[in-house]
This record gives sequence, C-alpha cells and structure tokens, in this order.
Amino acid sequence: MIRLAPSILSADFANIGEAVKLAEEAGADMIHIDIMDGHFVPNLTLGPQAVSALKKITTLPLDVHLMVSDPGFFIPIFQDAGADWISIHVEASAHLHREIMLIKELKAKAGVALNPATPIHLLNDIFKELDYILVMSVNPGFGGQKFVEASRHKIRQLSQWIKGQKLDIVVEVDGGVGPANAESLIEEGAEILVVGAAIFKDKNPRQAIAGLKDIIDRHNRK
Repeated sequence: MIRLAPSILSADFANIGEAVKLAEEAGADMIHIDIMDGHFVPNLTLGPQAVSALKKITTLPLDVHLMVSDPGFFIPIFQDAGADWISIHVEASAHLHREIMLIKELKAKAGVALNPATPIHLLNDIFKELDYILVMSVNPGFGGQKFVEASRHKIRQLSQWIKGQKLDIVVEVDGGVGPANAESLIEEGAEILVVGAAIFKDKNPRQAIAGLKDIIDRHNRK
C-alpha cells in the first residue's frame, strides 16, 4: 500500500496545527515531522512539546524523523510525546542495533534513514529488524531542495532486496518529492512519499494533496 506523508517542515510554523488538520481532512495517511538538533544537521526545528501538541489534534500516525547526533537520548522522549514511527540516521548512531531495538521495545515502528551518499550495505546486519527504511533524496537539514536523482537507484535496490528476502519492510522517500516524480518513484519501489514544499508551498495545499492521492490511489488499485 502506497501512503502519503505531508512534511510539516514546509508548513507555516505559525499555523502548524491548521496544516496538520488540513492534511488529514484532504486524505493524508500520516504526518511527517522532522526533528533537527543544529548539530547533526545545520538547522533547528521542533521539540517533543510540538509532537505532543499535534498528537492531540490528529488521528493520523506521527512519523518522526530524528536528524540528531544522539538518537538514543531522543528516542524515548519523542516516543513518549506521541511518535508512532521513529527513524534514526545510520550516520549518527554508534549503536544502531541497540537503538533500533529500543524503538521496537517502546512499541513504535523502527526505521533507519540513509543520506544520499550512504550505501545500503551498511544495513546488512540490521536489515531484518527494521520496519521501514527512509531514503533521503536530498541532503538533510532544509526543506524545498531539489531531488537527488541517484536516489532512484537506491530505492530500486532496496525494494528488490526486500522482495528477494520476502521481508515486510517499507521504503520511504523524503526530499524533492512532488507530482512531477511521485509516480516514477512509486514504480521504483517507494511506498511512503514524504512531500513538503510541493504541498505547503502550493497556493492550494488541499488540491495538491488531492492530486498526489490520485496518483497513489491508481497504484493502490493495481
């Protein structure tokens, strides 16, 4: 099943709650929340208080992407705040297996994020423990960047790898995703499309979501 996860990083921070409500009403499947610490990536975004506040106003799963230098410290904080899915970066973790198992012990979906230049073979020893893999198709830190085309190969490789081993792992893609490339990314193997600027910078975000959902629904009916 293909899902749409609007990324609130591109929303108006003065009206994040309204952006989340709009996304849910328009048919989004989950809400993607980028957490940046100003250390692992050169930007600061939201904290657990924001996640907790959003949890109270939506029934959609909250997909929390931890772009932080010490994921083991942040995992329980954000799970307690309401994160349903939690992804951490392989590049940031010195104890990846321990931290993935911590996410699972806390009853959240456990994911690993890969930067554009990070090879997938680094997941060899953790692969079977994962619920999802987040392919970063931009260098993390800022919204609205251009899609890195080499990410297509990574998505395709992961999809083939997962199918070959008959595993239940979801491939998520984040960065530069929009109506122009959504269909081709689904065909490559992406199952969750994280879309920020193409929704919230559009003059009609509700219509932008509807257009993306039309593409997704066509594939879900196949």
